[in-house]
Amino acid sequence: MNERNSLKVNSNGHLEIGGCDCLDLAKEYGTPLYVFDEDYIRLMMRTYKNVINTHYDGNGQVLYASKAFSCMAVYRIAQQENIGCDAVSGGELYTALQAGFDAKNIYVHGNNKLIYELNEAVDAGVGGIVIDSYREADLLNDVCESKGKVQDVLIRLNPGVEAHTHAFVQTARTDSKFGFSIADGSALEYVKHVLSLKNIKLRGFHCHIGSQIFEKKSFVLAAEKMLNFFAEVKCATGFEADVLNIGGGFGVWYTDDDPKFTENDYASYLIAMIDAIKSKCEELKLNRPYLLMEPGRSIVGEAGITLYTVGSIKDIPGIRKYIAIDGGMFENPRYSLYQSKYTAVKADDVYAPCTQKVSIAGKCCESGDLIGVDMPMPEVKSGDIIACLTTGAYHYSMASNYNRNLIPAAVLVKDGKADIIVKRQTYSDLVRNDVVPDKLK
Repeated sequence: MNERNSLKVNSNGHLEIGGCDCLDLAKEYGTPLYVFDEDYIRLMMRTYKNVINTHYDGNGQVLYASKAFSCMAVYRIAQQENIGCDAVSGGELYTALQAGFDAKNIYVHGNNKLIYELNEAVDAGVGGIVIDSYREADLLNDVCESKGKVQDVLIRLNPGVEAHTHAFVQTARTDSKFGFSIADGSALEYVKHVLSLKNIKLRGFHCHIGSQIFEKKSFVLAAEKMLNFFAEVKCATGFEADVLNIGGGFGVWYTDDDPKFTENDYASYLIAMIDAIKSKCEELKLNRPYLLMEPGRSIVGEAGITLYTVGSIKDIPGIRKYIAIDGGMFENPRYSLYQSKYTAVKADDVYAPCTQKVSIAGKCCESGDLIGVDMPMPEVKSGDIIACLTTGAYHYSMASNYNRNLIPAAVLVKDGKADIIVKRQTYSDLVRNDVVPDKLK
């Protein structure tokens, strides 16, 4: 278990997060239950912000990648920590604004923003929109013209660096639904088109090279390639961009196959990238751009756990043992989608020896509804509480009502106190938007 955040084992041997005993949380709020450690979220936001302040003269901004976990409370925390956010849908933008988030610190993303989403973003006065196609540039220009406004934009690029976990590769051409390739000339042609439009103002460029990345060199190489493109654009058009958005993708610990990073490790990644930016700008005689970065998973991933109650146990001798829980793919689809690996512990006896490997199965009517396979676990019985660790990112965000299951509640814990930040759904919520036509009554 990674005890770097506020996960502790108390004197009773129980798992504790944010000073709260997980058995008490399960009893009070029910399971499944998402639990988020407020102090850890704030620590990571401050870590990135402090590096920009101390190593880049404050010439930049951290944008919380809210697709990792979007709710009004987390936007409030980001606002209090003086960082921005990015939104990838009208719904995320609406949630941030409802939380009182300053629109000028919001950047809007997405490869196919709908016309109403562009209107909402412009009306709100967002700080920037990352554009990703000719159609989108023209649509946004028309929207702004109709409103008598000029909108700052960034162009999403593919720098030819693809990274995931411990490896990265350079490619001449990136096959992705996102962005324009630097290598094949399409990016430069798109820049010229955007510069010709009157109601959008190009400020700079954006890239995102992958997720769950532990390879430091990949971020450095991406920054260098982006700045080479800055110089190419300046030479070809006379336009010098003043904003570089390097994206996100810092990896987090899920199992002992992953590094256990401290906040200092994350800081060192950003420092290495900043050093590369400074050096490259000097080499190419460019002004240092305003730096944007978009951490999401690394801010909330390890801040979150999910608590479950064990139900039925099915032991198939010589084949497999299934431990069924009251959650599943409706509140955590990541194993079903990506075969993601997790660490789970018995919440009332964290250090109990793991004497078996089991599959933790959800309650949905799908054979593939699993949280994990061959997971080391101690002996458990029906009614025990299991905690699945590092579930703060892309769990609540990806939850659904599959099989008409209810999306769990989420609580925020700090100093031994828990507060509801997302209410548990009810059956009434499930049928709220159902309509029975008169002919069926």
